[in-house]
Amino acid sequence: MKTSRQVISATEPDLSREQAIPGKYEPGKYLLASIRRYQSLRTKGPTGKLLSKITVLQHRFWSAVCGADIPINANLGGGLLIPHPNGIVIHPAAIIGPNCLIMHQVTIGTTGKGTPIIEGHVDIGAGAKILGEVHIGAHALIGANAVVLKNVPANTTAVGVPARIKGNP
Repeated sequence: MKTSRQVISATEPDLSREQAIPGKYEPGKYLLASIRRYQSLRTKGPTGKLLSKITVLQHRFWSAVCGADIPINANLGGGLLIPHPNGIVIHPAAIIGPNCLIMHQVTIGTTGKGTPIIEGHVDIGAGAKILGEVHIGAHALIGANAVVLKNVPANTTAVGVPARIKGNP
């Protein structure tokens, strides 16, 4: 039996989630757009390389506006939502699957041994820290301010410091 959370795909990106609504101030979506544009242009020959330099400036601008440290070469799945991008830090080697939600003040990084792999449709609450070589399963929930240092199976919730696994969301 599927829960309402599983209606959103963990494998097929929903790129409409990243589209900015005209006239609405959504700096997180503009930051993501600059990352996507750069990643697309850098493989398009000499013209693309030249245009990608302009996109780097756009990325730096939106990073400063957002107060986020999301590398321009980050491995981000499509359909990513960052509604409040302030304070988000993502390690360049971290892998984030499609249709994830990352709230403000989230850190996805390393402890010196490997980086996190986050599968599709994972919701990460405000202030959460996902550190080290951990694997977060599809449709998982990471609670606000949780510190995840161990793997989180699919369809479960991780809460607390250090994070403990709870049952189905």
